[in-house]
Amino acid sequence: MATAFDLYINDFIEPTFVPADIQVKPISEAWERQGYFALRKRVFSQEQQLLLRDRDTHDFQAIGIVAVANICGMADQVVGAVRIYQAEAGLWYGGRLCVAPAYRHHHDIGKALINEAVARAIDLGCMRFLATVQVSNEHYFQQLYWQTLEQITLLGRPHCLMQAELTHYPFMPRGFTPPLHVSHHHDS
Repeated sequence: MATAFDLYINDFIEPTFVPADIQVKPISEAWERQGYFALRKRVFSQEQQLLLRDRDTHDFQAIGIVAVANICGMADQVVGAVRIYQAEAGLWYGGRLCVAPAYRHHHDIGKALINEAVARAIDLGCMRFLATVQVSNEHYFQQLYWQTLEQITLLGRPHCLMQAELTHYPFMPRGFTPPLHVSHHHDS
């Protein structure tokens, strides 16, 4: 029998209204953690079919960071996610960066998530920050002060091992609410 939690995790609801008020922050509430995992599952398991199961052992130590859409100043839903974790002293990794489909045309959400992830790791003693990035996103990361170290195959798909140029972080204010210019398109 499905619980309310199962329904929330498995049935990510696409909004009909896309608010422009987005806050990027570390997870602090249980509902944010549920939304974080629901979005990751939707993107990496269901949409991209990249992972059969999205969660892994890194989730036990990872710091989850979310982009939360606010309506009338009240937190409404998780619309972006990324995680960071320390692999060894000074070496941090970022991963599972994703944005809900209705918000993907707002490139500032991804930028703000990456900015917060790297800056937070630096605050925690990061000396080197790495991520494996799908090749289709390599140029996007390069624009955000990342360099490609090598091309690799991960989960049967081409990826790049990339490194953040830490001297450029943070490149936007922390706790920043990205200025989103929302245009609503209605089909006739």
